[in-house]
Amino acid sequence: MAQAWNLDRAAWLYPLRGIHYFATHRFLWPLFKARLVPIVLLSTFVYFLLFFFTYLPQVAFLALFQGWGAWINGAFLVLGEGAAIVATLFEAFFVDETLVDIFDSVLVNEGQEQLVLVSRVIYPEPGDPASRLGTPTTSAVYSPFSFRQIIEFIVLLPLNFIPVAGTPMFLVLTGYRAGPFHHWRYFQLLEFTKQERKASVRRRQLQYTTFGTVALLLQLVPPFSMLFLMTTATGAALWASDLECKRQEARQQPARLGGRYRDSPAV
Repeated sequence: MAQAWNLDRAAWLYPLRGIHYFATHRFLWPLFKARLVPIVLLSTFVYFLLFFFTYLPQVAFLALFQGWGAWINGAFLVLGEGAAIVATLFEAFFVDETLVDIFDSVLVNEGQEQLVLVSRVIYPEPGDPASRLGTPTTSAVYSPFSFRQIIEFIVLLPLNFIPVAGTPMFLVLTGYRAGPFHHWRYFQLLEFTKQERKASVRRRQLQYTTFGTVALLLQLVPPFSMLFLMTTATGAALWASDLECKRQEARQQPARLGGRYRDSPAV
């Protein structure tokens, strides 16, 4: 529990750090401009339609149970519905490839080039990290498309009907499920088996939950949900880079002490 509030190890800060990193590293900007500006306009249109046609009817229904709180929870309900629709649009427009490029280029920029070389070509020519990325040599997925995750998201939406506690419960439970998916690419680069991936997630379940909760909160901000999805991928890569640094330190320490090191699947 203390790790969640230790600012040096707090996973929930990485989505916020990703915003600053994305804004201050220009090599990431073309990855946004190349494909996602039209989709941002489309997501804005989706949220406009949802608020225009469904917000007041849902507030009226919630008011039967929650009184004035219906205005707030109704907004979260519509934002959640919009996030589910936009998530489907992400897959339709092949945004995952862009997220992989963001994740990999941040790792390269943070000195983790050898990790990325496991899965794709990196050109040796001087240039920014994004321009040096070559074609993936193995399957490259940032976060696998999951109907189960979308269905669970929709099933959890009615939690917003519960006064006061409903919306926080919805955010935390959704973050619990979604958080580990932001490191799917990292587990790919480590060539983890399914069992090793599960062991790593179990070891940091609280951290993944806080990361996923903050990431979801950012994605509920229209019309910037897609932009924040990319900044969250940036934050996930920064976290992965920090974990790699710790792995490397742990690998070197036994050598200095004359002992043996065993690489643990629990990153």
